[in-house]
Amino acid sequence: MKSDKQEIRKKYSELKEHLASLGSLVVGFSGGVDSAFLLAVAHEALGDSVVAVTARSPLVPAADLDEATAFCRERGIRHFTVDFDPLADETVRSNPADRCYHCKKIVFGGITDKARELGIQYVADGSNADDVSDYRPGERAVKELGIISPLREAGLTKSEIRELSKEMGLPTWEKPSAACLASRIPYGEEITEEKLSKIEAAEDFLKGLGFTNIRVRAHGDLARIELMPKETGRMAEEDIRKDVSYKLKELGFTYVTLDLEGYRMGSLNKKIGH
Repeated sequence: MKSDKQEIRKKYSELKEHLASLGSLVVGFSGGVDSAFLLAVAHEALGDSVVAVTARSPLVPAADLDEATAFCRERGIRHFTVDFDPLADETVRSNPADRCYHCKKIVFGGITDKARELGIQYVADGSNADDVSDYRPGERAVKELGIISPLREAGLTKSEIRELSKEMGLPTWEKPSAACLASRIPYGEEITEEKLSKIEAAEDFLKGLGFTNIRVRAHGDLARIELMPKETGRMAEEDIRKDVSYKLKELGFTYVTLDLEGYRMGSLNKKIGH
């Protein structure tokens, strides 16, 4: 019986062989844990025949784009950024429960166009084996566009990807999970650039105070802060509590609250039964 380590190495080897067999590849690169690992392995397997393409839009924090750019520059990986404005689409802006489907169709449609322009047949995303258990309407867009998901096909889970990333010396191995800024706004509430900017500024401020995996969920004029449970006590310290309240109100929120359940992925999906 194989050990866990052997099983992970087997998945890694099969992933690398699969990527090498493609000949060339465009990776939809967000700079997160999964897409960074996929890009690094693809670069080992394909060299200059792999290209990273990153979406630049109001839904993506500026810091994520900076980190994605630095990752590729440090490794000599060809990197393109493509500008998108999903909010120009009325359906995306209205924020239905399947918003991610419509948004991903726009973004990966554009990345596919870029791949075609470069003469590259295959486009990959960073979906992993754990993603099947979460509510992800965007996966339908991926399938419709013919995007491949090598990490999921290899059966690699998030924890395995982090472990392999650490072995490879990737700076992303312990990076907190990320999602687009629109995921902070409840379904049915209109998404605007103003709301997204306010959320981004609030989260940047909290990160600057040393908080790690955080979300600022915007319920109208109320900011609901989700923190890692181990960090909630620090938020209760008088100076920090006052600074956070003052800053978020300065940004435009009327009420500032701390969610006692702490950070959990997809907390706004509860209302739709996921």
